[in-house]
Amino acid sequence: MLTIADGRSAWARRMRDLMALHLSDLGGEAAVSAAEKSIIRRAATLTVELERMEERFATDGEADADALDLYSRTSGNLRRLLEAIGLRRRPRDVTPNRTGYIEGHAV
Repeated sequence: MLTIADGRSAWARRMRDLMALHLSDLGGEAAVSAAEKSIIRRAATLTVELERMEERFATDGEADADALDLYSRTSGNLRRLLEAIGLRRRPRDVTPNRTGYIEGHAV
């Protein structure tokens, strides 16, 4: 994974959290293709930036026309990315394998 910063900023932490949430919704990292991971990363990036814009709107008490246009276009792009990977959660198989089950219940 390409890393630009050291990953300790609030922005990087929020992005990691969002990526983990999306991966979980799709059944876990093992159930997700490389292409889906790429889309998840881009969706997380757009989400963090949209959240930053929302914070600025709230702090300023308004949004100018250019900022609102950018927010609207970014939101639409985010929706398309999320639709590409699916908006529904995928169940993750949590059924233990026979050996693990027997070992966990051994007397």
